[in-house]
Amino acid sequence: MNLFRLWVALALTSLSVGASAEVRLPHIFSDHAVLQRDRPIHVWGWSTPNAHLLAHFHQQQVATVADARGGWNLSLQPEAAGGPFALTISGDGSDVTISDLLVGDVWIASGQSNMEFPLQGFGPDTTLKNQATEIANATQPRLRLLRLEHRSNDFPLADQSSDWTLCTPDTAQKFSAVAYFFGREISQRENVPVGLIDATWGGTPADSWVSPDTLGSNPQLLPAFASRAHFADEQASLDATIASEKAEDQAAQRDGKPLPKHPWHPNETSWSPAGLYNGMIAPLVPATIKGFIWYQGETNSAHDRAPYYKSLFSALIGDWRSHFAQGNLPFLYVQISSFDSPSEDWGAIRDAQRRTLDVANTAMAVTLDIGNPTNVHPSDKQTVGARLAVAARHVVYGEPLVSTGPLYREATSELNDDGTFSLRVWFDAAEHLTSKGKPLTAFELAGPDRHFVPATARIDRDTVLVSSPQIPHPMYVRFGWAGVVESNLYNAADLPASTFVSEPVP
Repeated sequence: MNLFRLWVALALTSLSVGASAEVRLPHIFSDHAVLQRDRPIHVWGWSTPNAHLLAHFHQQQVATVADARGGWNLSLQPEAAGGPFALTISGDGSDVTISDLLVGDVWIASGQSNMEFPLQGFGPDTTLKNQATEIANATQPRLRLLRLEHRSNDFPLADQSSDWTLCTPDTAQKFSAVAYFFGREISQRENVPVGLIDATWGGTPADSWVSPDTLGSNPQLLPAFASRAHFADEQASLDATIASEKAEDQAAQRDGKPLPKHPWHPNETSWSPAGLYNGMIAPLVPATIKGFIWYQGETNSAHDRAPYYKSLFSALIGDWRSHFAQGNLPFLYVQISSFDSPSEDWGAIRDAQRRTLDVANTAMAVTLDIGNPTNVHPSDKQTVGARLAVAARHVVYGEPLVSTGPLYREATSELNDDGTFSLRVWFDAAEHLTSKGKPLTAFELAGPDRHFVPATARIDRDTVLVSSPQIPHPMYVRFGWAGVVESNLYNAADLPASTFVSEPVP
C-alpha cells in the first residue's frame, strides 16, 4: 500500500512517533466508534519501529509487525452488526484500548453548507424545520457521530483531531442535519448501528475536495486552476473591503450600535484546489466504510466553474473510490435546490448533477420542490435525508422500490394538426406521472438557435407533450432551468422530476 506508507511517513515526520514506545491509533479509532460490518476491518496506527503487536477484538486475535518507521496495519475478519465491543492493541511494552464500539454501517457525509447545516441551524434567519422537537428527540443510541474540524492543507494528512461521540441532543445539534436524518432512517430501516462522519465546510467548491494527484493528472480539470487564479485576483480587492468592514465593526462597537451586516466572504484556504481533500478526506482513506453522501454544487455555479462541473464531479467520485480502494463504493448525492441565485448557471449545475448519474453505483435526491427562493439554505432537511435514505435502501440495500423521480430519457418530435410540431418527453421512473392537479410549469422549448422560451406542457400517460406557438419546429426541450422552479411533476413514488435539457452538452 504505497499511499498508506506515505501517510505513515508524514505522520512520523510531524509527530516524531518513532521517539516514543507508545502504541497509537488514529482518531478515527476512539471510544464510541462504529466499525464497518460484513467486510474486513482495516486497523492501522503507529508504534516503535519493528514492534510486534497483537490486536484483540471480540473473539479475534490478529498479530502484526510495525515497519522500520513505526507504521503498522492489520485487517480484522468481517463481523456482523452488533456490539458494544472493545479493541486492544498491545505490544512493545504498552497497549491502547478503545471501548463501546459498535459494528454497523459507516457513511461519510461531505460537501458544503447545505450538508454542513446542523440541527441547530446557522442562526435566527436559517433554522431547521421543527428544530426544537428534532433536537429534543436526538438521543439515538445506535447512531454514533464523528464531526471533523475544518482543515485545509497543502499535502494529504495522516490523521485528524476529532473523536467519535454518542448521539445526544447536545452532540446532534452541532452535526449535519441531512446526515443525521439519513443515518436515523437507515438505522431504523436496516436495524443496524450507523456511524456518521461529518466532513463538511460551507461555501466551498468541489475543486477543493479532489485529491492533488487527480487534479494534476486529468486535463479536463485544468480549468480548476484557472478558477483558482481568478479567485486569487479577486482577493486583492476583497481584502480592502474586509479591512473597511472591520473598521465599521470597531466603530459600531465603540459607539454601542448593532454590528452592521456584511456580505459573506469565503475562507481563502478552503478554496485551495485539493486543500480539503488533503485536510479532511485523506485522514479517513484507510478506513473501511459503507459509502458516501454528498451535498454540494452551489459554489460551483459561479466563478467560471459551472462548465466543467460534470467532469469535476465525476472525477471526484472516481478519485475517492480509488483512494479508499473498496470498489465502486455507493455515492449518493443531493441536487442543489430551488433558489433565486444571481448565477445564470444554477440550472446548468443541476443538469450536470443529473448527468453524473452515468457514473456507476450513484443516486441523486432531487430537492427542487422543497427549496426556498430567498434562502440558499432551505429549512426542510428532513425530506432531503429521507430521499437520500430511499436511494440507499434501493441502490445499496437492495429493496425493490422506486428511488428516483422522473428522469429524462429522450425527446421525440410529433406533428400537430396545425402543421407545427411538439416534443414528446420520455422519462425513466415515469409510472403514473402527475402534476398534483395544477398545470405543468418550468418547461421550455428552443429551435436551432437554442433560444429557449416558456412552453405549454401536459401529461400524456407516462410522457409529457410540450409545445409553443413561438417555436413551430422545436429541436430542444428543457425543464427546471431557472434558479427558482415551481416543480410539480411527480411519479407514483411522489418523487419530483429533475432539471434536464435535451440539448447535447459538451
